[in-house]
Amino acid sequence: MNIFRLAGDMTHLASILVLLLKIHTIKSCAGISLKTQELYAIVFATRYLDIFTDFVSLYNTIMKLIFLSSSFSIVWYMRRHKIVQRSYDKDQDTFRHWFLVLPCLILALLIKEKFTFKEVMWTFSLYLEAVAILPQLVLLQRTRNIDNLTGQYVFLLGAYRALYILNWIYRYFTEPHYVNWIPWISGIVQTLLYADFFYYYFLSWKNNKRLQLPA
Repeated sequence: MNIFRLAGDMTHLASILVLLLKIHTIKSCAGISLKTQELYAIVFATRYLDIFTDFVSLYNTIMKLIFLSSSFSIVWYMRRHKIVQRSYDKDQDTFRHWFLVLPCLILALLIKEKFTFKEVMWTFSLYLEAVAILPQLVLLQRTRNIDNLTGQYVFLLGAYRALYILNWIYRYFTEPHYVNWIPWISGIVQTLLYADFFYYYFLSWKNNKRLQLPA
């Protein structure tokens, strides 16, 4: 654990809290992609298969439980909550997200460190997480006007992975023989997908204007 890893975890946690705040207090999921949330639920379900078998630390277990429970609860709210589901823009959130799942699974079968079920699923979760934000970014481009909580949620989600890249760089220079290509490349791809959003987010913050993405 180092400061960059801790900051990344806390930023990731903050993104989830912002989204849950929006859903619980405003009773709205406007501007949020259900497709992205479903992909994240798959990501955490396949990544944390070891939650009850391999104990690393109390911190590690708590974070796993938080990410698992929050991702599935968000999907439930958007699909089943009588008030929240009314604000979901199904007509705009049309990205065919299931087409991302199979290529990521095939890639995980082809490029992994060990050919075990847990290892393949863990690798699959990394590949899928790298592209899971795509439905959300497409939805934001279609809706154009983005409320503050949605903008903060997406920004924090992107910032968490950027901080993880700093964590990897730090570990590379401080830990002997530390090389982990699969998370590195997946993380870089994931962060690059946010580049356009980051640019317009900082412009809106700098000019004190409402966040808008080009169509």
